[in-house]
Amino acid sequence: MVILLDAMGGDNAPDANIKGAVKAINEVKADVVLVGNKDIINKKIKEFYGKDDISQISPKLKIHHTTEVIEMEDIPTQAIKHKKDSSMVVGFNLLKEGKGDVFISAGNSGALLTGATLLVGRIKGVDRPALAGILPAYKSRLVLMDCGSNTNCKPINLLQFAQMSSIYLKTTLKVENPVVGLLNIGTEETKGNELTKEAYALIKEKAEELNINFIGNVEGRDAFSGKIDIVVTDGFTGNIFLKSVEGLGKFVKRTLTESLKKNIVSKIAALPALPAIKRFAKTVDYKEYGGALFLGVKKPVVKAHGSSDEKLFEFTIKQAEQFVENRAVDKLIEEFEKQNQ
Repeated sequence: MVILLDAMGGDNAPDANIKGAVKAINEVKADVVLVGNKDIINKKIKEFYGKDDISQISPKLKIHHTTEVIEMEDIPTQAIKHKKDSSMVVGFNLLKEGKGDVFISAGNSGALLTGATLLVGRIKGVDRPALAGILPAYKSRLVLMDCGSNTNCKPINLLQFAQMSSIYLKTTLKVENPVVGLLNIGTEETKGNELTKEAYALIKEKAEELNINFIGNVEGRDAFSGKIDIVVTDGFTGNIFLKSVEGLGKFVKRTLTESLKKNIVSKIAALPALPAIKRFAKTVDYKEYGGALFLGVKKPVVKAHGSSDEKLFEFTIKQAEQFVENRAVDKLIEEFEKQNQ
């Protein structure tokens, strides 16, 4: 197996990308190919590890040289069309040509969606691919679909998001009958804007036919109750929701840490609770859940957080290997085409 990693994409590239790959390499069976400028990568390898070549760290680490980078501010369609030798475009082409089994990038989300759609290709019948982000929930996990790739959606898109994420959870994560809720400002059927009201009616109508266990609208405060497996929304709302949750998690962790270290009494009192506190911190840490799989394209493409550090890249690489081993995309294609015949 070969994991392709965009070494130049993300806020902390290439440092975090390289360090994450090095951390992960002995924990995965796959080879990891860093797609990016070899001179820059090897310079960093020398700086971080004192080695002249990345293969001296592990024979499973390789570089595929590119000369361009798609920046966060680039217009997606223009970047994919004109930056042919960028780490992202080259990564997609390597994936398409079968020279890699999965492609990971923390780069420009719009360009990643555009490249995945145009270069790798959509699954037959899928109107728009979308990002399936995984978040912690009470004694379970939550899939947020879409968490940032489609800012403007139609009701059919939300229906397909519900369908694809249900198939994904059933076939890959072995959730028997995943519960799907539509993110809204209230649980009543009449609540929301035109998109959510029309999407509600369409999903309700098609739920039985497409094997979607739809329970109706769900408010943000109830999403993490453990009673819901999938929250469906458009990518604009989903990305705001995702980043709000991440920000709240950081706030809770920081506030709790400062409170426990406030004085000698609180430090002593916290000692017996440290194991529980560490378990709690691990549970709510989004970095433990890796990146988001693009559902709806023909081969595995994983979007890592734009602000990914080395820890998150490490987890995302391990997660990407699981996606390939579990045949997540192949199973989605088989089941989606079967349901839509």
